[in-house]
Amino acid sequence: MKNWILNNKPDAEPLGFGGYVTRGLVLFFVILFLYQVWIFLHICWWIKFNPSSSAFMVDRLEIIQEQKPDAELKYQWVDYSKISNNLKRAVIASEDAKFVDHEGFDWEGIEKAYAKNLKKGKIVAGGSTISQQLAKNLFLSTKRTPWRKGEEALITVMLENVLSKRRILEIYLNVIEWGNGVFGAEAASRHYYKTSAAKLSSAQAAKLAAMIPNPRFYDAHKSTSYLNRRTATIQARMRFAEVP
Repeated sequence: MKNWILNNKPDAEPLGFGGYVTRGLVLFFVILFLYQVWIFLHICWWIKFNPSSSAFMVDRLEIIQEQKPDAELKYQWVDYSKISNNLKRAVIASEDAKFVDHEGFDWEGIEKAYAKNLKKGKIVAGGSTISQQLAKNLFLSTKRTPWRKGEEALITVMLENVLSKRRILEIYLNVIEWGNGVFGAEAASRHYYKTSAAKLSSAQAAKLAAMIPNPRFYDAHKSTSYLNRRTATIQARMRFAEVP
């Protein structure tokens, strides 16, 4: 393969434009395949071991350290059993009501989000499931690129086929952003309520779940009328949420 790409074979003729294009495409797809294998092996590792960071954490830390070079993220892993069921229910009620039933994609939710965005003429709804959000947080940068949605979908399929729903939710609750430099349920609980993730009340959990779509904004604006309304809606729906 190496000799063919470099055109180092003894009887090789000089490469024309088509030869360079062919080799470039082959090299691109080989690298792309190896990248998917790298992602898959990470996901397999996380069956038993916890991720220590995520792509979003790395991006945010770099941005924060531009202003404060010695800054660190607020982050502490906490096991699934030590996260309040209130928070689990609130997040599912807010972000992905069909979490335990779908296989990574809520097609009905995606269709509704598309229709809503079309009506408004701009993106106002996402339709992403918890698994899709986790795929994005773990591996993809915050930059929007043409290939990101496709890569997100592929990673989502890997997550759903390798990890249990319980494990997906556990990792999700531990790595998502909940404020400026605040990541994970434990750090969020202590940042906003001076308590542990295990002791969150129903109202506290609902408010944390309501913050997820725009955590840095709500970190600075903790009591907007929309946030309060959204919190009340989530709290009312929590009893219907099915937790893995």
